[in-house]
Amino acid sequence: MEYRELGQSGLRVSRLCFGSLTMGPLQKNLSLEEGARLLRRALEGGVNFIDTAELYQNYSYLARALKGWSGDVVIATKTYAYSRQQAEASLEKARRALNREVVEIMLLHEQESPLTLKGHREALDYLQEAKDKGLIRALGFSTHHVAAVKAAAEMEGIDVIHPLLNMRGWGIRDGKLEDMLEAIAAARSRGIGIYAMKSLAGGHLINRAAEALAFVKNLAAVDAVAVGMGSLAELEYNLAFFSGRLVPHGVGGLGKQVRKLHFLPEEGCQGCRQCLQACPQEALEWREGRPAVREEECILCGYCGAHCPNLCWRIF
Repeated sequence: MEYRELGQSGLRVSRLCFGSLTMGPLQKNLSLEEGARLLRRALEGGVNFIDTAELYQNYSYLARALKGWSGDVVIATKTYAYSRQQAEASLEKARRALNREVVEIMLLHEQESPLTLKGHREALDYLQEAKDKGLIRALGFSTHHVAAVKAAAEMEGIDVIHPLLNMRGWGIRDGKLEDMLEAIAAARSRGIGIYAMKSLAGGHLINRAAEALAFVKNLAAVDAVAVGMGSLAELEYNLAFFSGRLVPHGVGGLGKQVRKLHFLPEEGCQGCRQCLQACPQEALEWREGRPAVREEECILCGYCGAHCPNLCWRIF
């Protein structure tokens, strides 16, 4: 496994970051034991970087996998906090649930522009104080927007950005691939660590997995790539790819795995439309008295399901 310094954060991370959204309750919903075993295998394979979020509801998976593990691990989690009180609660929840004194990376979730970052200023200030106290080691934000990445290059105190990036530019909300690449390069030149998400565009590029992963991995400005993994086959493929080894026999059919977002009204849809409001891609619409998905816009993030009171959205 190859490792790299995450910008100037002082954190040394594996180029492959385990994206934990896929295995948890919002997507594959693996059992606690299954999820912990998958994470433990990743650690044994050289992965020391795990991406999660308060929204993902999977801290227990990480805590179980890390029990008894003595190796170095870098955990990045995310919060939607606006206020000091919310940020403090999110950090303490992560420390308690993960059984860790220090949370290495704390990110503001889904930032869009200088205006949204300004709106979260109080939370950012608290996280900076927490960093000064040694409770976190780096802070930053995740984003699908070029404008937010550009804003970070002009801000003080941003150590890490987690941007959406894939070879087609699918999912970028306010520009083209070239715009995102330029913004990322500018941020990286200022010492900000970059670890990318959605390199497979939420599964839409899985038939070109090697090409898509190589595109993002080989960018000079990208320190690591978070890849969602929910099965041993997916994990072994990515361990081999990021270690420069041949893909193991038996996982060559990975590209045949196609996942889609499904609406299950029988779970008790109330017509509240919270899913439409939650979708960062605006991929959901109200059609014939029920929510519907525009598949060409969906990147399988699962956030619709997280905001549905009855879990009517599933990815499989």
